[in-house]
Amino acid sequence: MKICVIGTGYVGLVAGTCFAESGNTVICVDVNREKIEGLKEGIIPIYEPGLKELVLRNSAEGRLSFTTDLAAAVKASLVNFIAVGTPPGEDGSADLQHVIAVAREIGRHMEGFKIVVDKSTVPVGTADKVRQAVQEELDARGVGIEFDVVSNPEFLKEGAAIDDFMKPDRVVIGADNVRTAEIMKELYSPFMRKTNRLIVMDVRSAEMTKYAANAMLATRISFMNQIANLCERMNADVSAVREGIGSDSRIGYDFLFPGVGYGGSCFPKDVKALVKTAEECGYDFALLKAVEEVNERQKSVLTEKLIAYFSRENATAPLAGRTIAVWGLSFKPRTDDMREAPSVVIISRLLEMGATVRAHDPEAVREARKIFGDRITYSGSSQYDILSGADALAIVTEWNEYRNPDFDRIRESLTRPVIFDGRNLYNVRRMKEIGFEYFSIGRNAAGFVEK
Repeated sequence: MKICVIGTGYVGLVAGTCFAESGNTVICVDVNREKIEGLKEGIIPIYEPGLKELVLRNSAEGRLSFTTDLAAAVKASLVNFIAVGTPPGEDGSADLQHVIAVAREIGRHMEGFKIVVDKSTVPVGTADKVRQAVQEELDARGVGIEFDVVSNPEFLKEGAAIDDFMKPDRVVIGADNVRTAEIMKELYSPFMRKTNRLIVMDVRSAEMTKYAANAMLATRISFMNQIANLCERMNADVSAVREGIGSDSRIGYDFLFPGVGYGGSCFPKDVKALVKTAEECGYDFALLKAVEEVNERQKSVLTEKLIAYFSRENATAPLAGRTIAVWGLSFKPRTDDMREAPSVVIISRLLEMGATVRAHDPEAVREARKIFGDRITYSGSSQYDILSGADALAIVTEWNEYRNPDFDRIRESLTRPVIFDGRNLYNVRRMKEIGFEYFSIGRNAAGFVEK
């Protein structure tokens, strides 16, 4: 099948590459000429495990190409995926200007039947706006060309996007036309060989499904963070509580890890957008407003622990002149994405309070430089380089490299053996036994014996 993917960001590049991997002819389009030229040379603009290898192979075999010529790509393709950004506006609503602009371009250049697919995360009703934009351009040209608009939301986890696309939990197709639904089923059939996980529904329900899924997961995270904060005050252990409730088949263990809050390009944006969508139709989504508020507060929890600790020595300026080593900058492991990352809030607060910050991350140093410039010191090579002479180590992202470190080396490098762990990576009891002052999220001093 001939496919055009418009937008070579995270979603577009992964989708286009995976469709090419399953035998389709795919043209990826972007207005950023520098990015397109880089992709032609095998330069991948994002970090995602396994993506570069797939891009290089499919490009070499002629199934995957990159261009800035949207008109030619649309004319050559049956299925046209819109995968451009929908950033939040000042009021939290999704900004659809790029989506609608692409729809208009498709209407200006299409010469035969086309399927226009909303792959970007968009509010309920966007397909109607896309359909209107395409039709207006066709009317302006004075032509009557048939087309259909489909909602096909993505459910990709950064760091595992290739597996998520190739072996999906589900594929949601929102289509109001039976023929178009069958074409979309055919397109996704290579990914359904073991089990058919394709769900077909009406367009508006598909649009809502994406927001509902992310809002539910964000709610679980904020709920567990509140439980963790309560556990600290009640001398309970959130690790034990998680095991106790997660064993209930109605609840399960996923997205019940307490920490310093969620971030990234999806959860914060989608929660805001769903709240705004509710407001626009006269509904007060109080639960999601609370989820958002809880998450923003949670990003300050680790800093508050640092302040409380050093206030014992200097109550008026506890962090002034202190050097804090930070492990982890990306909002989650296996990505370089720092959008809405808790590390940004944490480091900004540390700097405001007069601390010197040194940070390590396996992939996100380049992104961090865009945010902090030379206000902090970076290391992308060794996580131990930033520890020498630091007053404390703060762990913000749960990269695998941090799970079983050389504790002797950490103790020797720090001015004092103290760790503030925002991801609960280590056993509380063991940390005490090997001589560390250890502060985590929602776990008591005695320490639950984790499995």
